[in-house]
Amino acid sequence: MFKSICMNMVLFYQNFLSPLKPRSCRYYPTCSEYALWQLNKNSLIQALCLIIVRILKCNPFFKGGFDYPRIHKDFTIANACFQPLFLAQTRLKFIYIPCDYKHFYLIKIIF
Repeated sequence: MFKSICMNMVLFYQNFLSPLKPRSCRYYPTCSEYALWQLNKNSLIQALCLIIVRILKCNPFFKGGFDYPRIHKDFTIANACFQPLFLAQTRLKFIYIPCDYKHFYLIKIIF
């Protein structure tokens, strides 16, 4: 419930407030897109903590660049099996790139 409220607040910011200011984001993905990805894939408390850290890093003292969300995910045989595209229930939206044991970078597919 509260997670969907937070996601709607970020979407409101992206659609109505963000177009009013110039594009000057230091990171890719932008902080608002990063917030949506974190809220979509992590628990609420963990996502809020990571979003706050990301927003605090958005200043001239940090270099910026690529900062993909890191998520914790346990893959089992049941959810690690891949299906052909014509058998898939939903479209593939994210790619999980391994970075540590059970931690993955989250990359969004845009095509």
